[in-house]
Amino acid sequence: MNIQFYAPEWGNVLPFNTFCKNVKAAGYDGVEMALPFDLTEKQTILDTLAAHDLRLIGQYWQSFEKNIDEHAANYEKYLRNLMAAKPVLINCQTGKDYFNAAQNQRLFALAAKLSAESGIPIIHETHRGKSLFAAHIAMGYLQSDPGLRIALDISHWCAVHESLLADLPDEVALAISRTDHIHSRVGHPEGPQVNDPRAPEWEEVLNAHLGWWDRIAALHAQNGTTLTITTEFGPAPYMPSMPYTQMPLVSQWDVNVHMMNLLKTRYGQS
Repeated sequence: MNIQFYAPEWGNVLPFNTFCKNVKAAGYDGVEMALPFDLTEKQTILDTLAAHDLRLIGQYWQSFEKNIDEHAANYEKYLRNLMAAKPVLINCQTGKDYFNAAQNQRLFALAAKLSAESGIPIIHETHRGKSLFAAHIAMGYLQSDPGLRIALDISHWCAVHESLLADLPDEVALAISRTDHIHSRVGHPEGPQVNDPRAPEWEEVLNAHLGWWDRIAALHAQNGTTLTITTEFGPAPYMPSMPYTQMPLVSQWDVNVHMMNLLKTRYGQS
């Protein structure tokens, strides 16, 4: 089984070179992040990743425009900026939950065109507020487009459906069959991120996520394909914090490294 592990740049407050040094020392294979448009800033990032022998997963999350024409134009602009860096893949928070099916499918088609043009896989994240915000909605898009591949961040669906998805087995199974990339954040029925996955009170929730991820890992092992995983526990307000002081309850970095080591051991990658 070939699994690559990526650290999220989201939440990093250290100088980028220091961050990359820590990422490499922790045992990650690369970093998942967005890239600036400024060519000098962008090249400095790419040179720093290369200096630490770290791969790049490009990340698009800037889906803000309500007008679909403006949205599609900016979508292509951001994707082309990421494509130029030749990442392992591009993970997109594509579309909006309030776009109709035709509007979101227009974006999927544009991404497929750019992927074919560049040879870089472009996949679409299951994320609240975006096109694939809910399991039953994602199922419709996946059924209508056999080529659609996803980044499964199933923590969002736990929050959206306010459950561990026991009543949506077909929807989850289809999503698992189309997953190329995992965000290994652990969500729960009342939110997209538990305060600490190491805590015993979250054992049932953690085991549900591990079961979903196990099925994805098994499919990739069977198919001889590479699975990528980003340990994407985020900073506040994803990370619960103390009132008034706003101090995080736990270290985002420590939790993410814990998740990587847990999954490396589980899948025989250590």
